[in-house]
Amino acid sequence: MARIEVFLPAMGEGVIEATVNKWLVAEGSKVNEDDPIVEVATDKVDSEVPSPASGILTKIIAKEGSVPKVGEIIAIIENEAGYVPQDAARVEREVERIRETIEEVRSEKKQVDEVSSGMKSRTPSGRFLSPLVRSIAAAEGISYEELDTIQATGADGRITRDDVLLWLRSGRETVATAGTATETRVERLPDTKGLQLVRETTPSAASAQGTGQAVTAQPLTGDTVVEMDRVRKLIAEHMTMSKRTSAHVTSYIDADVTRLVNWRNSVKESFLAREGVKLTLTPVFIDAVTRALKDFPMLNSSVDGSRIIMKKNINIGMATALPDGNLIVPVIKNCDEKSLTGIARAVSDLADRARKNKLKPDEISGGTFTLTNFGSYDNLAGTPIINQPQVAILGTGAVRKTPAVIETPDGDLIGIRQVMILSLSYDHRIIDGALAGRFLRRVREILENYESQ
Repeated sequence: MARIEVFLPAMGEGVIEATVNKWLVAEGSKVNEDDPIVEVATDKVDSEVPSPASGILTKIIAKEGSVPKVGEIIAIIENEAGYVPQDAARVEREVERIRETIEEVRSEKKQVDEVSSGMKSRTPSGRFLSPLVRSIAAAEGISYEELDTIQATGADGRITRDDVLLWLRSGRETVATAGTATETRVERLPDTKGLQLVRETTPSAASAQGTGQAVTAQPLTGDTVVEMDRVRKLIAEHMTMSKRTSAHVTSYIDADVTRLVNWRNSVKESFLAREGVKLTLTPVFIDAVTRALKDFPMLNSSVDGSRIIMKKNINIGMATALPDGNLIVPVIKNCDEKSLTGIARAVSDLADRARKNKLKPDEISGGTFTLTNFGSYDNLAGTPIINQPQVAILGTGAVRKTPAVIETPDGDLIGIRQVMILSLSYDHRIIDGALAGRFLRRVREILENYESQ
């Protein structure tokens, strides 16, 4: 009987651990090679770990809710066949990759311990500081008093690495924390038309809006309090960080896509029969954006301090709504190397697996530009928030029939046209209104005169 150890595999760049959400098979169950056996969650994505071989799952080591590290054994599988040479080689390569990851983690931990050894493990108010947080504080010259002002999102009020980095990106602003002891006074105001009015004040409440301090809301009798799930917390942190990082500006333009809609309607049936996927407008929008980015590469870049990093590859993220109401942004890599058919296949595949929670970590990272479709819910337009570290995001509104002026050699006419609004949010630190306007105009030109390549 061959004993096969199931390791937690490498889950993407920078990921060293994962939470075991749910075992998909029970101990004693038969499993086939590559069948998903456990669902795990990282700070980037939920994914499933496949079985490395066929056999019987004899023991589950990492229980649900536990947080094993990459390379740790999470289960045991036994079979009678044993390994064939190619299986052994494949597993050895995976184990070697895991060993390298563990070595990197150990090396980083050693550096962290060395840098943070001279700092105390708690702030004056008693908040615990991990070695990693202490090392960042030492490197950035953050005082204990400043650490006490950082908003903490970790368990038991702990300050996490991301809390410190967000605070640094925000210009070292002082933000009141939920765990900081403050005197709060609730003043109940006179009832007005049946509404219970409440004003909550703290010693610094009068100047809270001017200083950027967090303003808290307290539930009243009859209110329903819903705790954010893990994904919603990550989205909230990412969106807040983006607004603090980039100088957001949004420009709009409308596009007459009558020809595009008519062309798509004329070929969608044959496209589905030939390619096996539906031809929606989303792949067309991604194709148009890709072509426009070739003409205006500044919008396909990132900002690193005073440096502008212009990306070689065009990797388009598409915001996708999930059944639970959350949002995820799978990334279509190297769009400039794909035809419309290739983009349509990628859109269909990624959107389907996103809704089934089957995306891999590297399929939601590496984006250089993002597209979000407000029109999916018949919304005309919106002001999207930039997906950091990108510098621009395009929102596409609903395509609607509207009366429009049509210019002809014999004069102007009024006709019914298919019109949509495009909204571009961009980072005003490096993109000015003129450049954004020219980019939007180019996207409109491509859509109004669309021909697939």
